[in-house]
Amino acid sequence: MNLNLTCAIARSTHLLGDKWSLLILRDMLLHKKSRFKEFIESKEKIATNILTNRIKNLIDADLITLLDINSTKKSRRYIVTDKGMLTLPIIMELYMFSINDIAESNLNEQQLHIKQQILSNRELFESTKRIDYLAFKKGLLSDIREKQLV
Repeated sequence: MNLNLTCAIARSTHLLGDKWSLLILRDMLLHKKSRFKEFIESKEKIATNILTNRIKNLIDADLITLLDINSTKKSRRYIVTDKGMLTLPIIMELYMFSINDIAESNLNEQQLHIKQQILSNRELFESTKRIDYLAFKKGLLSDIREKQLV
């Protein structure tokens, strides 16, 4: 990573400027995905080599972390770091920027429900998602601690 960037916007776009990184963070924060297989199953159909690269970049940028370094490749789970949690408002702004340009006929039932929630009370939606993700993360961390004690 180029640490010589002196402009905050340039640094942010360097870290988050590709769509895949933001979509991985979206899947983690809004849909509680944590496994490689779950990211692959997203409707945007990211290629495995690109996903591997973006996960590495997100880890290097301290936006996500590997939950259990002793896990097998199949059981690896990733969680959003405190720094990564700061991307939720960015993801929400990007959503707000274009949601009204997408025909509702192109949205599935879940997407329509999310759109309705966000447009009716964005602050509540964002707050709820943050609280839900932190509870999800706490549960994953608790599971890891229990396994280590056994």
